[in-house]
Amino acid sequence: MVNFEQVHNYYERLVFEDVARMSDAYPDYSVDMLADVACVALNRVPARYVRHDVDLMFYLTEKERVAIEESLREALSFAFEFVRQRHLKRNLA
Repeated sequence: MVNFEQVHNYYERLVFEDVARMSDAYPDYSVDMLADVACVALNRVPARYVRHDVDLMFYLTEKERVAIEESLREALSFAFEFVRQRHLKRNLA
């Protein structure tokens, strides 16, 4: 029997932690909206499946680490605004 419980998308934890950390700056966002932000952000970054986060970090160059950080910032910024706009449209309808 093969155990795949350790396999996960490297970006999930990073996005979840960033959304939680940034949520104070978005007090008008509900828990559901924050979950939507996480989903939108995750769909904007490539999936990188690993068994252990340290495995990926060990093999990344500094340039790749910076690129990951920048892609996460861009994805989160887009996601927070996207969810805000969708929420406003839904409430106006």
